[in-house]
Amino acid sequence: MHPGTTSVMALRLALLAVVLLPGAAVAATFAPDLLETPTELRDVRSKTIGDVTVSVSILTDQQARQHFGVDFAKHELQALWMSVRNASDRRLWFIRNTLDPDFYSAEEAALLVQGQVAKAERPALHQHFRDESIRVQLVPRTVTEGFIFLPRVEGGRYVDIRLQADVYLEEAQKSATAAGAGAVSARPPRELRFDFALPLPDGDFDYERLDPAVTYQGRTLPNLVLDELRATLEQLPCCVADADGKREGDPLNFVIVGESADVLNALSRSGWSFTHRIDLRTLRREVAAAVAGTSYPVAPVSSLYVFDRKQDVALQRARRSISQRNHMRLWQAPFRFEERPVWVGQVSRDIGIKVTPKSPTLTTHVIDPQVDATREYLLHSLIAQGFVERFGFVKGSASGTPATPRYNLTGDPYHSDGLRLVVMLSAEPMPPDEIRSLMWEESAPPIASGQSKAAERNVRALDPGP
Repeated sequence: MHPGTTSVMALRLALLAVVLLPGAAVAATFAPDLLETPTELRDVRSKTIGDVTVSVSILTDQQARQHFGVDFAKHELQALWMSVRNASDRRLWFIRNTLDPDFYSAEEAALLVQGQVAKAERPALHQHFRDESIRVQLVPRTVTEGFIFLPRVEGGRYVDIRLQADVYLEEAQKSATAAGAGAVSARPPRELRFDFALPLPDGDFDYERLDPAVTYQGRTLPNLVLDELRATLEQLPCCVADADGKREGDPLNFVIVGESADVLNALSRSGWSFTHRIDLRTLRREVAAAVAGTSYPVAPVSSLYVFDRKQDVALQRARRSISQRNHMRLWQAPFRFEERPVWVGQVSRDIGIKVTPKSPTLTTHVIDPQVDATREYLLHSLIAQGFVERFGFVKGSASGTPATPRYNLTGDPYHSDGLRLVVMLSAEPMPPDEIRSLMWEESAPPIASGQSKAAERNVRALDPGP
C-alpha cells in the first residue's frame, strides 16, 4: 500500500472516531416506558368506512422519548400511531408509501438513534422498534395497532391512510363463486381511503390562535344566497392594506367557502403548510435561513390587513430556499353563504428576497408579478385532491397589465385580470367530471397574459384537412 494511502486511511479512521465517540460517551440506559394507547395520546382522530375504523395520532417529542426510550427530535424523526379495527371479513393491506414515500423502516429508524444507548443495549432497542411497528397485513375481525416512523414535519401533517383488499383472496373468492354458479354479491371498493389533517402545535403557529367563533362574537352574520354572494364579493376592497388602512398592497384574489376545519384540511392535503407567528425567535430563524439559502417550511408571513385586522391564518408551500415559496393569507368574512363561513384571501408566489426600509424586518420577499398564475395554482392544487365542488370568478380584485402594473406595499409590480377565484369546498372527494362552474366571469389565461407577441410562434393553427 502506498504511504500516502495509509495516511489518508488513518485520517479517515480518526475522523470516524471523532464522530462516533461523542455518541458513545453520552450513551444512556435503554429504558422505554410504554404509553397507554390511545388514552395517553394527544388529539386522536378516527374515521370509519363500513366495517373498518382507522385511528391515528402523532406522538409529541416527549411522548416519543418516553415510549421508545430515545430522542426522536435530534434525528428529525416522528412516530405516527395507528390503530385499524377490521371488523370485516376481508384481509387488508396497509399501503405505507401513500402515507409518505420516505417513511423509515424499523431497522433504519433504530440505526439512526442507536448512538443514544449503550452498545450492549442496542439489540434490545432494535427489537423494540420492530415490535412497535404496525403490521401491513390486517387480518379480518381483529384490531391491529402500532407505529410507523416518518420524517419530521412542523405545524401539521396530512395523513393519507390507504387500505387495499388482498387481491389474491378476492380473485380466489370470485373464481370459487363463479365455479359454483352462485350469485355474485356486491363487494365494497378494493381500496379504502382514510385522510386526516393533524395539527402539530408548538406554541408559535398562527393557527393555534384561530377561533372563528370569537372573530365575530355577538354579531349575527347575514347568510347570503348566490346572487347576493356575487354582488358582495364584487364590492370588497380590491387589495390588502397596511395597518393604517391608507395604502393598498397585494390583490385580494381568492375566496373559499367552507368550515375552518374543512378549509385547513383541504389546504393541508393539497400541500400547503401552516406558518409561524412573527416573534424574535422565528425572525432569527428566518434571517438565518435567508443568509444560508436554506428552507424554513413554516416561516412567518408578514401581517397585512382586511376587515380592520391582520390575517386570521396564513399558509405556504415552501421550497428548498426560504426565498422561494407560494404563500397565502386568509380572513374570515363578516357574512356567510349557505350557512357556511366565507374566507377571503390573498395568494402570491415569492421568487426572491430583497432589502427594503418598507419592512419592519428590513427584508421582504419579491413576488412573481404574474399573480393570476399563482391564483390558478391554488385552484389546480385543490382540484387535484378532489376538494372543489363549484368554482368561478368575480370582479373586484386589482387589475393591471405588464405595461401598466399595480404595486404592492413593498414596491413589487404585479399584473392581473382583476378577478377573484371563488371556490366552494366539497366535503367528499369530487371527481373532475362532477365539478361545476358558477358561470360568472371568465378568467384570462394567466401565462399568455404575460407574454409578448414573440410567443405567438409557439401556438399554431392546425392545417385544414383535405
